[in-house]
Amino acid sequence: RYATAVASKSGTAKKLTAPSELLDGVDIFIFDCDGVIWRGDSLIDGIPNVLDKLRQAGKRLFFVTNNSTKSRAGYKGKFASLGLDVQPEEIFSSSFAAAAYLEQTNFKATNKKVYVIGERGIGEELDLIGVNWFGGEADKDVLAPLNPGGKVQHDKDVGAVIVGFDRNINYYKLQYAQLCLNENPGCEFIATNLDRVTHLTDAQEWAGNGTMVGAVRGCTGMEPNVVGKPAPLMVDYIAKKYGINDRSRICMVGDRLDTDIAFGLNNGMKTCLTLSGVTSEPELLDQVPRKAGTEGIQPEFYVDTINDFVA
Repeated sequence: RYATAVASKSGTAKKLTAPSELLDGVDIFIFDCDGVIWRGDSLIDGIPNVLDKLRQAGKRLFFVTNNSTKSRAGYKGKFASLGLDVQPEEIFSSSFAAAAYLEQTNFKATNKKVYVIGERGIGEELDLIGVNWFGGEADKDVLAPLNPGGKVQHDKDVGAVIVGFDRNINYYKLQYAQLCLNENPGCEFIATNLDRVTHLTDAQEWAGNGTMVGAVRGCTGMEPNVVGKPAPLMVDYIAKKYGINDRSRICMVGDRLDTDIAFGLNNGMKTCLTLSGVTSEPELLDQVPRKAGTEGIQPEFYVDTINDFVA
């Protein structure tokens, strides 16, 4: 289980005016994607130039997203469609994190199955580790049998329910998930992330995976094991794979205080908030009330967009 409440060492975030203030102390940048690199399917202006300049300066780049709708291969396709040359090994999604968690806990050896609320990214990642799963997009049009005597028959061999963002969430999926979690002994409730809102389009914010997770939490009374940001799983994986010992030389860059910045602070990284996503400058500076769950979370630096890294 993972708590998100954190506080920074300093009380006020500093607006980055000289890029060297941040870049000189950083070898590795971890970028969130939605609200930082793109909004919906629209690339934020200037991003290709920023990434090129950072690479030219010898910085290593990773992209860590809480969006579980795509696998790493799917995100590679999205980067390419936006004209960005990003390698698959530089991409980490919460769909990957869910699979990595099951791999680390040797779930496959239990011969149990996974029921998925979510989209194709989770299933694609589970396929790569050979875990038996069902649900997801296949259940998008299934109706709950609400006629007299109606009931949903659930698989007693489900050992985990993974809840990721699902644009086709429905009552059948919620009922199936609650039956597995409430009636299958030891069935684990795994959430890819708890984001309240997300960027499906560049015109407005949309209800995020916190909506789906909240529904399952509400009908089970269980708290999920969260594998996406701010939980440490993805940065632990990166640090181990690439032999990174000094996390203070990593900077987490994101638009959300309660996921991105908390992820950085909780895991010993430098932090920089960009105002190109869900957090406004008045909110960051406490000139207007904070969103619930973001109180006391302060990045070291903030920028209007990451173009300010190379200004």
